[in-house]
Amino acid sequence: MIALEIIVLLGTIFIGVRIGGIGIGYAGGVGVVVLTLLLGLQPGSIPTDVILIIASVIAAISAMQVAGGMDYLVDLAEKILRKNPRYINYLAPLITYTLTLFAGTGHTAFSMMPVIIDVAKSTNIKPSAPLSIAVVASQIAITASPISAAVVYMTGILEPLGMSYLSLLGIWILTTFCGCMITAFLVSTFSSLDLSKDKTYQERLAQGLVSKPKGHNQRNITSSAKLSVGFFLIGVLFVVAYACAISNNIKLIDPVVLPRDGAIISFMLVVASLIVLFCKVKPAQIPDSSVFKSGMVACICVLGVAWLGDTFVKAHIEGIKTYASAMVTDYPFLLAVGLIFGSMLLYSQAATAKALMPAVIVALGIDSGNIENAYIVVASFAAVSALFVLPTYPTLLGAVQMDDTGSTKIGKYVFNHSFMIPGLLSIGISVALGFILAPLML
Repeated sequence: MIALEIIVLLGTIFIGVRIGGIGIGYAGGVGVVVLTLLLGLQPGSIPTDVILIIASVIAAISAMQVAGGMDYLVDLAEKILRKNPRYINYLAPLITYTLTLFAGTGHTAFSMMPVIIDVAKSTNIKPSAPLSIAVVASQIAITASPISAAVVYMTGILEPLGMSYLSLLGIWILTTFCGCMITAFLVSTFSSLDLSKDKTYQERLAQGLVSKPKGHNQRNITSSAKLSVGFFLIGVLFVVAYACAISNNIKLIDPVVLPRDGAIISFMLVVASLIVLFCKVKPAQIPDSSVFKSGMVACICVLGVAWLGDTFVKAHIEGIKTYASAMVTDYPFLLAVGLIFGSMLLYSQAATAKALMPAVIVALGIDSGNIENAYIVVASFAAVSALFVLPTYPTLLGAVQMDDTGSTKIGKYVFNHSFMIPGLLSIGISVALGFILAPLML
């Protein structure tokens, strides 16, 4: 029966990946039906809190996009890139990392891709180098963003065990940022970056399939666009400040009436309301924005896949605890390996954390009276960002499609694509740094 359940689990996820996009969420629902009604498992928990956080953050970002705020941020980033084109391999991931840290979603990377490609071509650098690191950085930064569903969930289960909210956030920001920048250095140092020597590029150039660099794109930046960014930034700062104020270490607000996830949801809705009211945004335009559409797709994907994963995990929690306790205690790095495989299949940092972390914490015997092994969980958290392993994630596919030079590609053997090495390097370095830093700061 276990073998059959695993076949259903992996099979439905594989079908969803083949369908693509929102299809993986649909397939997750099919898997839940098969596991519960046909194979007799008890349904797992629906990740309502994760979905609501994603939806509320997307609601605020969508309002900001309609107000022109995303154009304003992209314009600022483009100016930085075009003034320093030689350092694009460092600046591109820095910008996408910062945007994700700020917005709580990696889909903001879409807006930067055309700029990265154009600047790379004008500097005779293969766009695959800055694009691959930038896409990976936009995914890993989810595990450091104070308003991402994954971070909110992890701090929610770790802080009651005695860990400081600020310490956790500090560890994840420092390790993931350094991981991305060290990877940028390694790619810049050891990769072949000369675009003119790339055979695929030369072939596409001869066929007239490569457009010439366009230069700076003039955008009409209004005062409403700048104001919308200001509202969103203030909202993020309020979220961080409130999360600190209710933390067990500070306790400025006690008793806590509004929990952290409720605060993020309500604060983001307040931000969206302010943008609509003061930035002259028509609410009817918000559902048509690209950010809103991609965010709602993410919600359905998390709903189906996380529910499916939790259904399977809960049915075998005792076996998982026994196996994980023995393996991870003896070989702590194996948790990161497990999370990489989990995120590869579950397609979401928050879904992976919610499906696997509670079982791991129980298996390691971590509680408020024993946090000796807690550093393993904290250090390995960045590994839930391995969404790049299967070359089907939207930002990854977007980068491949937008790079008309052909340097960013999906290989013949599926896994040998442009994002694999930068992705594994970034996660590996982030986790390694976490194992050094977490024991010192917790």
